[in-house]
Amino acid sequence: MRFEFFRVRSWFLALAVLTGCLAQPALAQSETPAKKIGIIGAGNIGSTFGTFWVKAGYDVLFASRHPEELKPLVEKLGPKAHLGTPAEALTYADAVFLAVPYKAYPEFGKEHAAALKGKIVIDAGNATAARDGELRAEVDQNGIGVTSQKYLPEARIARAFNAANFKVFEKNTGRPAPRMAIPIAGDDPKAVETARTLVSDAGFDPVVVGALDAAKKFQMGQPGFGLELTAPELKEKLGVAP
Repeated sequence: MRFEFFRVRSWFLALAVLTGCLAQPALAQSETPAKKIGIIGAGNIGSTFGTFWVKAGYDVLFASRHPEELKPLVEKLGPKAHLGTPAEALTYADAVFLAVPYKAYPEFGKEHAAALKGKIVIDAGNATAARDGELRAEVDQNGIGVTSQKYLPEARIARAFNAANFKVFEKNTGRPAPRMAIPIAGDDPKAVETARTLVSDAGFDPVVVGALDAAKKFQMGQPGFGLELTAPELKEKLGVAP
């Protein structure tokens, strides 16, 4: 009986060790998902998605050069919504959602270079000729993803949430299946995965179009901009494999 007891006990110990060994690689490969989001530029698009993510359970810091102007929004959203400056958002957040006027990117990148190093940036900016001048010409020539990376060189960028007006997103969030799709492009796997999760948690279906250079397919003025399509429809439109 004693031998039988030790044999059973040894079997359970071996099983526990084996289970632990099998589980270890998965744990080692996984990274903590972003649960604190900084919204830098809390205008129409920033406040819209920040609201979606607060309702989805994220802690969201809404940032502006004049944060006192955002106080009514933060008070309305409750304890998971916070107020601060862009510098505070970069320190606070696991990932930041950037939606400032595109002409501000060069100065923003210089001013916050240290804080942007290694930071996941979900880039939702668009360049317009009337507001952004020569930067729009640069975007048209080189593509907006490449241009954003030029001015935010140390950031881990994924382009997303730029391809439609905020009213389109408000209308379609969480609609019954099939949900509206949002295109994503990026070179950094963690940034792209973060964008995928944020798209899904905001009530949409993510479609990864390709590397950062592929963001030109859905930048303002291109055929992939301003669409309200499902994921299969958007993939077909942008030439993404099913």
